Amino acid sequence: MAKLFRAFFFKSFFFFWYRFLFRQFKNLIRFYRTISNSFSGATQFRYPKFSSLLHRSDLNDHTLVFDVENALLRSSSLFPYFMLVAFEAGGLLRAIVLVLLYPFVCVVGSEMGLKIMVMTCFLGIKASSFRVGRSVLPKFLLEDVGAEMFETLKKGGKQVGVSRLPRVMVESFLREYLEIDFVVGRELKMFCGYYLGLMDNNKTAHVLDLVKEGKGCSDMIGITSHNNLRDHELFSHCKEVVVVSEGDKRSWQKLGRERYPRPLIFHDGRLALRPTPMDSIAILMWLPYGIILSVIRIILAVSLPFNMATPLLVTTGLRLTTSAPTRSHHKNNNLYVCNHRTLLDPLYISFSLQRNLSAVTYSLSRMSEVLSPIKTVRLTRNRDKDAKTMKHLLGQGDLVVCPEGTTCREPYLLRFSPLFSEMCDEIVPVAIDTHVTMFHGTTAGGFKCLDPFFFLMNPSPVYTVQLLHHVFPSHFSHTTTTHVDQDSKFQVANQVQSQIGTALGFNCTRLTRKDKYLMLAGNEGTVASKNNSQ
Repeated sequence: MAKLFRAFFFKSFFFFWYRFLFRQFKNLIRFYRTISNSFSGATQFRYPKFSSLLHRSDLNDHTLVFDVENALLRSSSLFPYFMLVAFEAGGLLRAIVLVLLYPFVCVVGSEMGLKIMVMTCFLGIKASSFRVGRSVLPKFLLEDVGAEMFETLKKGGKQVGVSRLPRVMVESFLREYLEIDFVVGRELKMFCGYYLGLMDNNKTAHVLDLVKEGKGCSDMIGITSHNNLRDHELFSHCKEVVVVSEGDKRSWQKLGRERYPRPLIFHDGRLALRPTPMDSIAILMWLPYGIILSVIRIILAVSLPFNMATPLLVTTGLRLTTSAPTRSHHKNNNLYVCNHRTLLDPLYISFSLQRNLSAVTYSLSRMSEVLSPIKTVRLTRNRDKDAKTMKHLLGQGDLVVCPEGTTCREPYLLRFSPLFSEMCDEIVPVAIDTHVTMFHGTTAGGFKCLDPFFFLMNPSPVYTVQLLHHVFPSHFSHTTTTHVDQDSKFQVANQVQSQIGTALGFNCTRLTRKDKYLMLAGNEGTVASKNNSQ
């Protein structure tokens, strides 16, 4: 009886594994047939490596369909971009929820994890006011682009970017900065103008119709990773699919700023570093200490004289570097003309000189005006009134003016307003640069009154102040005629801008405050006087 039982047991065990393995083999055959049928219309289909594209000379006759996350970007992690959306568009609480949910996102699979992050970041966000995709994300996405892939895409007749992300997150980055012809992303569902945190399925029929018009319409080459060959319907219409491996992406170089098709001059948002999961945890843990440290620094700067406050502020982590030309002329009242990095520029010039001075600004929040340890005066944007105000202040003492009219974070200088060139016969150009590790101390779409707090919340913010050789406006005027005299004002402004740009290694532009705010905030940067100004 025991032998019969053992024989039955082993026979059942054998047939169980036979059926199990046979079933898996049948599933594998069915999957292979599905893959083959999906690409049956292709005249030629193979999976060459990405390196095969680097030296091809016929890419101009093809349309390149590439996977944004798995082929263009060096990192495959999507968390940093959703963290930026959560923090910048949703606030601190939403960012904390996203960090807490991230371990669960990692274990439920890529598609479900993506849906969870989309729901967390977009639920309840007003669609008309969502500007993170245009003002914040492009900077971080550009810094993650592989140079080798981008150079390959430039050789294509047309480029089609395919993304699993919501289209509002990647469209501006791809179209405006990389000049990609077509962008295919997921659409977000809305109700009464608010995002529901749900995504529609990709719809590619209209995209195919657009791609098939004009140059490069017949042959499409897909570029994606091996694990994402069937993630999007567009790849099934490609004549050839090229596979990008993780090894390829690790060997790619970072796309340099000088190689951007369109320079990145303006961007917004408070976060200064790429918020990876570990960095996001570090930021959230530092926030309480950063707020306390910021308050302590403000109290020290406001309540103590310069010679006492400066060493104490250095012990809290603030760094100030000052340099001046070997020969400089010192008058009783100097006009200091500087580029604009943060609202604290005049204050740091005052600390560098160890003397009190006044500052004029086109806009300043009431809180910043109250907390400022130096005198600040608002300008009205009326040329005659502002000129009169500046001459009056200059007659009382040293004066600081930022002729750009708004801050610029990147290594560029905006157009200098020439009003300052009429104030006196000697101008002191001042080149200012800053370095932060966690938070930017400027904003275009947020609360301006919090700018100093965010800058001082950084563990070790750095300010560099360079006093440059003086400029004499009288040297630019050779006649008294009105036309030439007007031209000389712009020559002085351009000379000061060029001198500061050379000292900092920044590029000079003709862009203005209006250009910045139209791009980042959707307005011209002016608000009613009763509100907090930008």
